[in-house]
Amino acid sequence: MPTHRILIADDLARECVKLLESRGLTADYQAGVDAKALPAALKGAAGLLVRSRTKVTAEILAAAPDLKVVGRAGSGVDNVDVPAATGRKVVVMNVPGGNTRSVAELAIGLIFSLVREIPQAHGTMAAGKWDKKRFMGREVQGKTLAIVGPGKIGREVATMAKALGMHPVGVHPNPTPAKSAEAGMPLKPLAEVLPTADIVSLHVPSRPETKGLFNAATIQKMKKGAYLVNCARGDVLDEAALIAALDSGQLAGAALDVFAVEPLADSSPLRTHARIICLPHLGATTSEAQDRVAMAIAGQVADYLLSGKAAGVVNPDALKR
Repeated sequence: MPTHRILIADDLARECVKLLESRGLTADYQAGVDAKALPAALKGAAGLLVRSRTKVTAEILAAAPDLKVVGRAGSGVDNVDVPAATGRKVVVMNVPGGNTRSVAELAIGLIFSLVREIPQAHGTMAAGKWDKKRFMGREVQGKTLAIVGPGKIGREVATMAKALGMHPVGVHPNPTPAKSAEAGMPLKPLAEVLPTADIVSLHVPSRPETKGLFNAATIQKMKKGAYLVNCARGDVLDEAALIAALDSGQLAGAALDVFAVEPLADSSPLRTHARIICLPHLGATTSEAQDRVAMAIAGQVADYLLSGKAAGVVNPDALKR
């Protein structure tokens, strides 16, 4: 009896192959397959497993008539044309909670890097200098941390921040005591939080209502000398407005793990600004998180193909066959 074939197009844990094969499926491991070769590789495949590298476009989907499910090992599905998939009744799945701890830890690490200027100090040491007097840092204890997007990751950041003696406050458009209790921290509207927050950490998804949420006007409402961390999505932040705020002294520093256009251009002023820390989208890049989400999505895809059980579906309309 023929089995469902699953194409693994990105670098997922090899244990995923064992998991799929143990369920009676055929795992076709072609990590790194390029866009030109992808349509041929998908011929006859019922499932496709990807991370963020592979772009699952409308053209790719049209070239894969047998495809039933796309599994994204991670939370964001920016690299998948979800409307096109829905139109072709291809289910798109993700693992929204698998990277929570890794992203939260990175956000906390960036906060420390900002207030103590750790990367900048290392840079001077590597250049053969000893600029001890130049780097007067600040402690995080007692500081107010605004968490814009108090979801799973935001709440994990809040838990860590409390352990450090910080005061996390979540941003919510319609806060209530019940919602605050559920979030494990006070919730307040953005306009009320910004003037008092020493550090603002962004954890909102990329949606029409969040695009450009932090623009020149929003940043101007922040406490003068505050810090900004973005481990969410690049289009949430107006990068030109950020640079202007840093140059004017409105903000003391910023740490960015995500950008409006990725990879970040070599010529981008964000790369070389003295008060910006840039990372190449490392939020979910820990061995533990990568293995966790890979195994989870492989299991979800297997369940769907073998029994119709659908978990982590981002386009439920595709289930209406």
